[in-house]
Amino acid sequence: MGAHALDPAAIEKIYQAKGRPPTSPLIVHVDSIEMARGLVREWPERAERLARAFWPGPLTLVLPKQPHVPDRLTAGLETVGVRMPDNRIALALIQRAGVPVAAPSANRFAELSPTTAQHVRDALGDKIAMVLDGGPTTVGIESTVLSLSGAEAVLLRPGMIGKEQIEEVIGPIQVTAAADDRAHPSPGMHARHYSPKTPLILVAPGSPPPAGRGTRLKMPNEPSEYAAVLYERLHQADSEGWDWIAVERPPDDPAWTAIRDRLERAAAR
Repeated sequence: MGAHALDPAAIEKIYQAKGRPPTSPLIVHVDSIEMARGLVREWPERAERLARAFWPGPLTLVLPKQPHVPDRLTAGLETVGVRMPDNRIALALIQRAGVPVAAPSANRFAELSPTTAQHVRDALGDKIAMVLDGGPTTVGIESTVLSLSGAEAVLLRPGMIGKEQIEEVIGPIQVTAAADDRAHPSPGMHARHYSPKTPLILVAPGSPPPAGRGTRLKMPNEPSEYAAVLYERLHQADSEGWDWIAVERPPDDPAWTAIRDRLERAAAR
């Protein structure tokens, strides 16, 4: 879901359509490093290195914002998250609009993220003016979010660009798991997020199924394939009227960090 990132009235429409709390900022999508630099007060050398390495792609950089960036966009914080999407239609839209675009996932807040245009229509209906259908998503889960607003680089939300890949470019980074009622420096930091309406249960590999009428999802064994289909599989199971959906806990391995994060938040009650 997109809106002019520098127009407070347009930004407000996103919050209203999603039912999004004011503590959750929006990420701004840009079509170039130059557009990103126009939104921030500082563009450190490590930001340049990361942008050159991973943009366009699923990496959001959080930096001190320029005064003209609306507080409503940033949950009142003095930082803003920026990224360049790796999608030709999204980039063409930003280029044609000529403005940065605030764009969270097109769903009701804390519910399953969409990966197809139909997911968007089902979740938001007449709350949006149109759907620009570019086909199913490829990465599947939300971007990695990294804060560069302080002396230490801090991973705020894991994604498919992993901690180790980032550290290969800029050296050691810190990790935060903060989740409270205050404004968050990144989306996706609430304890419960990405959740189907049907209760999601995480089970140990090979364990017997829970009692009752439910479905146990069989998922791919490779992290990128798993991430690409996770929300699609949960959407499908959520539409089938089960009492529960069970998913095996992924391996305790760095390659699975982002997937474990999404599953644990989706299963929180």
